Amino acid sequence: MQEVSEFRMPKSVLYGRNSLEKLGEQSKKLGKRAFIVTDTIMEKLGYVEKCMQQLNKKGITVSTYNKVDAEPTNIHVLEALSLCKEEKCDFIIGIGGGSCIDAAKAVAVLYTNGGEVEDYVQKDIEIENNPLPLIAIPTTSGTGSEVTSVAVITNKKTDVKMMMKHPSFIPKVAIIDPVLTSSLPPQITAATGIDALCHAIEAYISKVSQPLTDVLALSAIESIMKYLRIAYEDGRNMEAREAMMIASLQAGIAFSNASVTLVHGMSRPVGALFHVPHGISNAILLPTVLEFTKTSAIKRLAKIGRSLNKDLYSNSDEEVADYTLGEIKKLCFDLRIPNLKEYGIDEIEFENAISKMASDAIESGSPANNPRVPSYDEIKELYRECFNYKYKEFIKTSDC
Repeated sequence: MQEVSEFRMPKSVLYGRNSLEKLGEQSKKLGKRAFIVTDTIMEKLGYVEKCMQQLNKKGITVSTYNKVDAEPTNIHVLEALSLCKEEKCDFIIGIGGGSCIDAAKAVAVLYTNGGEVEDYVQKDIEIENNPLPLIAIPTTSGTGSEVTSVAVITNKKTDVKMMMKHPSFIPKVAIIDPVLTSSLPPQITAATGIDALCHAIEAYISKVSQPLTDVLALSAIESIMKYLRIAYEDGRNMEAREAMMIASLQAGIAFSNASVTLVHGMSRPVGALFHVPHGISNAILLPTVLEFTKTSAIKRLAKIGRSLNKDLYSNSDEEVADYTLGEIKKLCFDLRIPNLKEYGIDEIEFENAISKMASDAIESGSPANNPRVPSYDEIKELYRECFNYKYKEFIKTSDC
């Protein structure tokens, strides 16, 4: 008998080209004083100005915090929170990549509930007050933060990525405008696209997956495998950009309800200690982790393979699972995903950090959702394998 599962997502999702133009209309319902959480890149691209124009048309005053980095920290959150309170804002707008949106989520919750970011990390936390309303506007196709109940913030003192998970972190409104991704450079397109692929695959093979998340995850995987290369090679191809935005949205909703697994559990410590962008660290880990997981996820990996190639229905599950892994490795190779050594990490420093990273990975709880749950020593060995991983040496033929 199917266990009872809960499925959550934002109250409203606005999608389509130039949907940013609906920001003023949506904001008017939430109050008169808006607080934008963003970064300097969004300002340089003119996206913050576009938001302000939409808000001003509706008579809404705007305050802005623009200091979020690629890896948002508790310092960013506290600085933004202080300014938001000082301006007595009614609602928050997070525009940018997942970093900006995660920081905005944290500000929204802390504004009405108090405390520090660290207070919200424990499992099964109770959040008493509704957060400040949040409108999330992603400008990348990958993190899915605009639709998830998760926010990841780095603790500057401990260099640990703190994962907060609660329905209160789900934005009230998500505005998905693929036009905002047209200026993304190839490297960021690749990193965020593989991040979305990780979300979808991990949600699909997760121990706590459910029928609703399976449909979304599988659809996202199909779209990403079809369109990510195109978006990477031609950022102005709006068909590919739109498909990637939908896939990121689907994958975000899927993993928010089914959880991520070992890739993300191992990825967060790499990002925290070596400042590797989240999407890149996920991409580096994905092939190795899937090889480790394969024996316990044969049927699921085979279903993915058959969704990618309809001619494989007569092949064995093991053959098709190998095909799936081969296609993922080819994608990473085509997107020029580096290994950790090629990224510039010192091997001795990395080796010295492996014990801490393995402990932090297990502490996050994500590896426990993996079909094959690794031991502490197995995680350490997986980190070592990823350091010098060579796609050319490991790509197998896709012909079953």
